[in-house]
Amino acid sequence: MQTTFTPEQLTDPGTARANQILRTCVHCGFCTATCPTYQVLGDELDSPRGRIYLIKDMLENERVPDEKTVKHIDRCLSCLACMTTCPSGVHYMHLVDHAREYIETHYDRPWSDRALRWLLARILPYPGRFRLALLGARIGRPFARFLPDPRLRAMLAMAPKRIPPVSRNDDPQSFAPKGARRMRVALMTGCAQKALNTDINDATIRLLTRLGCEVVVARGAGCCGALTHHMGKTAESHGTAAQNIRAWVAEMDGAGLDAIVINTSGCGTTVKDYGHMFRNSDMAGDAARVAGIARDVSEVLAQLMPEAPLRAATPARTEIAGTEAAPGGRPDGGPIRVAYHAACSLQHGQKIKDHPKALLKAAGFEVVEPADSHLCCGSAGTYNLMQPEISGQLKDRKVRTLEAKAPDVIAAGNIGCMMQIGSGTGIPVVHSVELLDWASGGPKPRALGGPG
Repeated sequence: MQTTFTPEQLTDPGTARANQILRTCVHCGFCTATCPTYQVLGDELDSPRGRIYLIKDMLENERVPDEKTVKHIDRCLSCLACMTTCPSGVHYMHLVDHAREYIETHYDRPWSDRALRWLLARILPYPGRFRLALLGARIGRPFARFLPDPRLRAMLAMAPKRIPPVSRNDDPQSFAPKGARRMRVALMTGCAQKALNTDINDATIRLLTRLGCEVVVARGAGCCGALTHHMGKTAESHGTAAQNIRAWVAEMDGAGLDAIVINTSGCGTTVKDYGHMFRNSDMAGDAARVAGIARDVSEVLAQLMPEAPLRAATPARTEIAGTEAAPGGRPDGGPIRVAYHAACSLQHGQKIKDHPKALLKAAGFEVVEPADSHLCCGSAGTYNLMQPEISGQLKDRKVRTLEAKAPDVIAAGNIGCMMQIGSGTGIPVVHSVELLDWASGGPKPRALGGPG
């Protein structure tokens, strides 16, 4: 794609990066075939190619974004399926992130939009505040039908029926390995996940220590910054990201770290991009170091599990997949059927497609995949709250394809996907780590009737 940015414009690092990306695009349109919003809406401007044209025009002319441009960019999920499809290697993620930052600083949104975005940015990244908000949403849910804004109704509907108590495992501390130490890792405990589902971090700690990892929850680490980053609130996202970088570098320079383990793939995609986010700051070196050892939990488990037995310490236990006993849960006594949902941030953002499925199969589960597994479920961070109608259509499609596989349980690697899919089906939804923990001697997942 030909661009006409001036030398003065290209002195801005964000614009210079946008120019590089735009020049890579060859207008082929392959991206439209895998774009979820184009599939639902059928509008060229709601495809990556259409948005690229809008972004190019906005940035080159340095114009104040108009309502049309903002609408179509806001509708982007950042699922990054287009990056998987693109034969030219267009880095759409960096382009749309810059466009959102530009819109945030140049566009005067309606007051209701500003208020809602301010509220989400002040609540979701903070587990304590988010927990209180969830309690309030449960109280307000019976009155949801009286709210005129569908986004507010979506926020009330988001609250789970059960809000788990705080897990003290999320406090800064170190967990000793079982047996000889093979790795020392930092676990990113996240933000929203700590309020929505504490079982995931608990299972991750049990599994990693069982496999010989010393697991550290670093003091000062918290939200990865993704939620505010995708709203274009760069100062806020970089502020929380910088706290993580300082916390993890202190561990790296202290007792050392072999990996930073992340069990929420949306966070993982962002942390792995810290080197780019901070490339022009005085934290560039440390950010690159952190990004260099950031790993999705499935990457670390794929490294550890081939060397460790997947059989529980007490093979006589019943209903433990991967033990001597036949896994329970199916009338014929066969293996538990797991429908694996590939989170967009994992399969497209991090290009991790096989590890979770291979690990589950090795643990004794039957793994099936839905049709159109490359399409987003509609969660996408705050997207299900900001664009509830489109999100709902994508959720319904995803749930239909998962249920068509008649699974006993649905597994995913991202809390947002788990909440989104779980709100549309009666089939239990768990994190892949919970099943792997169960298969190697841990408790049965709560969603499957395990101890509460």
